Amino acid sequence: MINRPTRTGGKLYDKFFIYLPTEVARDGLFPFGERETLKIRIDTEYNRLIIEKFKLFRK
Repeated sequence: MINRPTRTGGKLYDKFFIYLPTEVARDGLFPFGERETLKIRIDTEYNRLIIEKFKLFRK
């Protein structure tokens, strides 16, 4: 995780990024593509971050 503080409206805010190595993101088995909308969940029971494709459900 990388923190890149940014200044907005004269105030300094933290902006965090999660880094994925290029080899992982370009691997054919990597399940996400560029510009896909993702959902991020935090599982506090097992201390893990879960990233899934975001699916918009319509009735």
